[in-house]
Amino acid sequence: MKEKGFYMIVLFLFIVASSSAFAKEAAYHIGPGDTLEISVWKDESLSRNMVVPPDGVIAFPLVGDIDVTNLTVADLRKEVTTRLSEYVPDATVTVMLVEINSLKAYVIGKVNRPGEFPITLETTVVQILSMAGGLNPFASAGNIHILRQKKNDSVKIPFDYKQIEKGKNLEQNIVLERGDVVVVP
Repeated sequence: MKEKGFYMIVLFLFIVASSSAFAKEAAYHIGPGDTLEISVWKDESLSRNMVVPPDGVIAFPLVGDIDVTNLTVADLRKEVTTRLSEYVPDATVTVMLVEINSLKAYVIGKVNRPGEFPITLETTVVQILSMAGGLNPFASAGNIHILRQKKNDSVKIPFDYKQIEKGKNLEQNIVLERGDVVVVP
Protein backbone atom coordinates (compact mmCIF):
# COMPACT_ATOMS: atom_id res chain seq x y z
CA MET A 1 0.00 0.00 0.00
CA LYS A 2 2.87 2.38 0.79
CA GLU A 3 4.33 1.61 -2.63
CA LYS A 4 1.12 2.70 -4.32
CA GLY A 5 1.17 5.99 -2.39
CA PHE A 6 4.79 6.55 -3.39
CA TYR A 7 4.00 5.99 -7.07
CA MET A 8 1.02 8.34 -6.85
CA ILE A 9 3.27 11.07 -5.44
CA VAL A 10 5.86 10.47 -8.17
CA LEU A 11 3.10 10.60 -10.81
CA PHE A 12 1.74 13.82 -9.32
CA LEU A 13 5.21 15.44 -9.34
CA PHE A 14 5.73 14.31 -12.95
CA ILE A 15 2.41 15.85 -13.99
CA VAL A 16 3.21 19.13 -12.23
CA ALA A 17 6.68 19.29 -13.81
CA SER A 18 5.29 18.43 -17.25
CA SER A 19 2.50 20.99 -17.05
CA SER A 20 4.85 23.76 -15.96
CA ALA A 21 7.24 22.85 -18.79
CA PHE A 22 4.29 22.89 -21.19
CA ALA A 23 3.11 26.25 -19.83
CA LYS A 24 6.62 27.64 -20.33
CA GLU A 25 6.70 26.27 -23.89
CA ALA A 26 3.21 27.61 -24.68
CA ALA A 27 3.90 31.09 -23.24
CA TYR A 28 4.16 33.98 -25.69
CA HIS A 29 7.70 34.91 -26.65
CA ILE A 30 8.50 38.52 -27.46
CA GLY A 31 9.36 39.16 -31.11
CA PRO A 32 10.49 41.95 -33.44
CA GLY A 33 7.81 44.61 -33.90
CA ASP A 34 6.15 44.01 -30.53
CA THR A 35 5.59 47.10 -28.38
CA LEU A 36 6.70 46.87 -24.75
CA GLU A 37 6.22 49.14 -21.78
CA ILE A 38 8.91 48.78 -19.13
CA SER A 39 8.63 50.84 -15.97
CA VAL A 40 10.21 51.01 -12.53
CA TRP A 41 7.86 51.94 -9.71
CA LYS A 42 8.43 55.44 -8.33
CA ASP A 43 11.05 56.30 -10.97
CA GLU A 44 9.65 57.99 -14.08
CA SER A 45 13.14 58.31 -15.60
CA LEU A 46 13.22 54.52 -15.87
CA SER A 47 9.97 54.13 -17.77
CA ARG A 48 9.95 53.47 -21.50
CA ASN A 49 7.63 52.42 -24.30
CA MET A 50 9.63 50.71 -27.01
CA VAL A 51 9.21 48.73 -30.19
CA VAL A 52 11.40 45.64 -30.41
CA PRO A 53 13.73 46.16 -33.39
CA PRO A 54 14.35 43.47 -36.05
CA ASP A 55 17.47 42.17 -34.27
CA GLY A 56 15.50 41.67 -31.02
CA VAL A 57 17.88 43.77 -28.90
CA ILE A 58 16.42 46.59 -26.80
CA ALA A 59 18.30 49.19 -24.79
CA PHE A 60 17.14 50.19 -21.30
CA PRO A 61 18.69 52.86 -19.05
CA LEU A 62 21.36 51.63 -16.62
CA VAL A 63 21.14 48.01 -17.79
CA GLY A 64 22.22 48.39 -21.41
CA ASP A 65 21.27 46.09 -24.25
CA ILE A 66 19.01 43.09 -23.70
CA ASP A 67 18.35 40.45 -26.34
CA VAL A 68 14.63 39.78 -25.88
CA THR A 69 14.49 37.12 -28.60
CA ASN A 70 12.69 34.08 -27.17
CA LEU A 71 12.05 35.75 -23.80
CA THR A 72 8.61 35.83 -22.23
CA VAL A 73 7.36 38.97 -20.49
CA ALA A 74 8.16 37.34 -17.13
CA ASP A 75 11.69 36.47 -18.30
CA LEU A 76 12.29 40.06 -19.41
CA ARG A 77 10.95 41.45 -16.12
CA LYS A 78 13.34 39.17 -14.21
CA GLU A 79 16.29 40.14 -16.43
CA VAL A 80 15.67 43.90 -16.06
CA THR A 81 15.17 43.53 -12.29
CA THR A 82 18.40 41.53 -11.91
CA ARG A 83 20.50 43.93 -13.97
CA LEU A 84 18.93 46.98 -12.35
CA SER A 85 19.48 45.73 -8.78
CA GLU A 86 23.07 47.00 -8.85
CA TYR A 87 21.79 50.57 -9.25
CA VAL A 88 18.29 50.43 -7.74
CA PRO A 89 18.06 47.83 -4.96
CA ASP A 90 14.60 46.28 -4.48
CA ALA A 91 13.29 47.88 -7.68
CA THR A 92 9.74 46.94 -8.66
CA VAL A 93 9.86 46.43 -12.41
CA THR A 94 6.77 46.12 -14.59
CA VAL A 95 6.92 44.82 -18.14
CA MET A 96 3.78 44.91 -20.25
CA LEU A 97 3.25 43.67 -23.77
CA VAL A 98 1.32 46.62 -25.18
CA GLU A 99 0.97 45.48 -28.77
CA ILE A 100 1.70 42.18 -30.51
CA ASN A 101 2.99 42.75 -34.02
CA SER A 102 5.35 39.84 -34.50
CA LEU A 103 2.93 36.92 -34.39
CA LYS A 104 2.09 36.59 -38.07
CA ALA A 105 1.84 33.85 -40.67
CA TYR A 106 1.45 34.05 -44.42
CA VAL A 107 -0.69 32.39 -47.07
CA ILE A 108 0.40 32.42 -50.71
CA GLY A 109 -0.89 30.78 -53.84
CA LYS A 110 -4.36 29.87 -54.98
CA VAL A 111 -6.51 31.26 -52.19
CA ASN A 112 -9.06 34.06 -52.46
CA ARG A 113 -7.12 36.58 -50.32
CA PRO A 114 -3.40 35.71 -50.03
CA GLY A 115 -1.35 37.75 -47.59
CA GLU A 116 -0.04 38.29 -44.11
CA PHE A 117 -2.32 37.36 -41.20
CA PRO A 118 -2.11 37.93 -37.44
CA ILE A 119 -2.26 34.65 -35.58
CA THR A 120 -2.57 33.48 -31.98
CA LEU A 121 -0.70 30.72 -30.21
CA GLU A 122 -3.58 28.40 -31.22
CA THR A 123 -4.21 29.28 -34.91
CA THR A 124 -4.32 26.19 -37.12
CA VAL A 125 -3.79 25.70 -40.85
CA VAL A 126 -7.52 25.42 -41.54
CA GLN A 127 -8.16 28.63 -39.61
CA ILE A 128 -5.59 30.64 -41.57
CA LEU A 129 -6.93 29.23 -44.85
CA SER A 130 -10.32 30.50 -43.73
CA MET A 131 -8.79 33.93 -42.99
CA ALA A 132 -7.44 33.87 -46.55
CA GLY A 133 -10.98 33.40 -47.88
CA GLY A 134 -10.60 29.70 -48.59
CA LEU A 135 -9.15 27.92 -51.60
CA ASN A 136 -10.00 29.16 -55.07
CA PRO A 137 -11.36 26.69 -57.67
CA PHE A 138 -7.91 26.18 -59.24
CA ALA A 139 -6.13 25.19 -56.01
CA SER A 140 -4.50 21.80 -55.64
CA ALA A 141 -6.12 21.03 -52.27
CA GLY A 142 -4.19 17.78 -51.79
CA ASN A 143 -0.74 19.35 -52.22
CA ILE A 144 -0.68 22.23 -49.75
CA HIS A 145 2.39 22.60 -47.57
CA ILE A 146 3.63 24.75 -44.73
CA LEU A 147 7.13 26.22 -44.82
CA ARG A 148 8.61 26.66 -41.37
CA GLN A 149 11.98 28.17 -40.54
CA LYS A 150 13.85 26.19 -37.86
CA LYS A 151 17.12 27.93 -36.99
CA ASN A 152 19.00 27.80 -40.32
CA ASP A 153 16.82 25.18 -42.01
CA SER A 154 13.50 25.35 -43.79
CA VAL A 155 11.07 22.54 -43.04
CA LYS A 156 8.32 21.59 -45.47
CA ILE A 157 5.21 20.17 -43.76
CA PRO A 158 2.60 18.51 -46.02
CA PHE A 159 -1.10 19.33 -45.65
CA ASP A 160 -3.93 17.59 -47.52
CA TYR A 161 -7.07 19.73 -47.37
CA LYS A 162 -9.12 17.02 -49.13
CA GLN A 163 -8.54 14.63 -46.21
CA ILE A 164 -9.44 17.31 -43.67
CA GLU A 165 -12.72 17.93 -45.52
CA LYS A 166 -13.51 14.22 -45.15
CA GLY A 167 -12.64 14.29 -41.45
CA LYS A 168 -9.51 12.16 -41.92
CA ASN A 169 -5.93 12.74 -40.76
CA LEU A 170 -6.99 15.67 -38.59
CA GLU A 171 -3.59 15.63 -36.86
CA GLN A 172 -2.12 17.37 -39.92
CA ASN A 173 -4.14 20.50 -39.01
CA ILE A 174 -1.19 21.74 -36.95
CA VAL A 175 -0.89 24.91 -34.91
CA LEU A 176 1.02 27.54 -36.85
CA GLU A 177 4.13 29.25 -35.55
CA ARG A 178 5.42 32.78 -36.04
CA GLY A 179 6.56 33.25 -39.62
CA ASP A 180 5.02 30.09 -41.11
CA VAL A 181 4.11 30.28 -44.80
CA VAL A 182 1.17 28.21 -46.08
CA VAL A 183 1.69 27.50 -49.79
CA VAL A 184 -1.39 26.59 -51.82
CA PRO A 185 -0.36 25.44 -55.33
